[in-house]
Amino acid sequence: MNHSKNEQLMARKAAATPRGVGVMGSFFADRADNAELWDVEGRRYIDFAGGIAVMNTGHGNPKVVAAIAEQLKRFTHTCYQVVPYESYIALAERLNALTPGTHAKKTALFSTGAEAIENAIKIARSYTKRSGVIAFSGAFHGRSLFAVSLTGKVQPYKAGFGPFAPEVYHAPFPCHCANLDEVKKAVHHLFKADIEPTRVAAIVFEPVQGEGGFNVIQHEAVKWLRALCDEHGIVLIADEIQTGFGRTGKMFAMEHFGVTPDLMTIAKSLAGGLPLSAVTGRAEIMDAPAPGGLGGTYAGNPLAIAAAHAVIDVMRDERLPERGQMLGDRLKTVLESLRADVPQIADVRGLGAMVAVEFNRPGTDTPDADFTKRVQAEALKRGLILLTCGVNANVVRFLFPLTVSEPVFDEAMEMLRAAMRASLA
Repeated sequence: MNHSKNEQLMARKAAATPRGVGVMGSFFADRADNAELWDVEGRRYIDFAGGIAVMNTGHGNPKVVAAIAEQLKRFTHTCYQVVPYESYIALAERLNALTPGTHAKKTALFSTGAEAIENAIKIARSYTKRSGVIAFSGAFHGRSLFAVSLTGKVQPYKAGFGPFAPEVYHAPFPCHCANLDEVKKAVHHLFKADIEPTRVAAIVFEPVQGEGGFNVIQHEAVKWLRALCDEHGIVLIADEIQTGFGRTGKMFAMEHFGVTPDLMTIAKSLAGGLPLSAVTGRAEIMDAPAPGGLGGTYAGNPLAIAAAHAVIDVMRDERLPERGQMLGDRLKTVLESLRADVPQIADVRGLGAMVAVEFNRPGTDTPDADFTKRVQAEALKRGLILLTCGVNANVVRFLFPLTVSEPVFDEAMEMLRAAMRASLA
């Protein structure tokens, strides 16, 4: 019997890798270009997952590839903490300038989003000499132990992995599904029942929740969090790992709210597919840990830094945040136009190109995870890669490269329409 390459690779995967590494696709990538991807059997897909918001500048962006190739000729690793290099400093300078706020800032580089989150908490604890941390229901902050302790979604991230880090507290997230007054009451109840505010080092939040369902925080809630942190000497941390680098129509999502966080975590599309993350924030807070307290063997890898410099250039020169806003608006228009035909559509939301559609059973508030899975599967049959999210697994999110060509975007919209209608059968 002849087996396809994909089937053969799936069998090898099952034998060689653990089931805990969940994989959506039953096909294997061979090559990719901008918003298109081809598997090992030559089938073409349009990639609206972007490696989970990593490919904002597209697969194989020529300027990013050229920057990596140039650095590859020089050196690939020295460990910045042993023998430093100028490109690290230059990237820190650029991030200090790009992120919201005109105050003095400093940046430390790491490898992953979870590392950035963990180090942001370490920095906040070192600065405040406090230990407590408040996060929100539906949050996703990473898979390492402290990051998953902050995460507010049990399946599949927390189930079976406890006990979790102590002194982590969760409150409802102030978005379309939670009244701000209720959130305020919940936080003040934490202060009365669980931890006094003078022991809270940090409050961490995503301006738009990623895994939680692309829930956009209320504008007034951001202002309230800033005032609350100022009142009690708490460090406000904005997790921009998924929202950053043009995804929401601005370079950073916090630019929508007119509020400056104390620390910001950055990763995903920062380096165009190479592992790189950052913590950027107020200089006096960033300087709190003693020398040696921050770092990592691979932190600030020179190839990834070269890619990041190119990504920033492309973002600026091609006005990608603005293009993301335009494409996101077009996507929302398509989704809204489908409401009449698809009664499961309960909500269309998001900022810029960070757009999601939520599905409930028609005429109810009951999440419809089965319909959501059908939409994803029908899209994949047609060659469109989509991701789901949400605490109730009833949201489809869209994370296309901001560089996607007009014809490919239009083709994807037709695939999406067909997938939604086919899911009704």
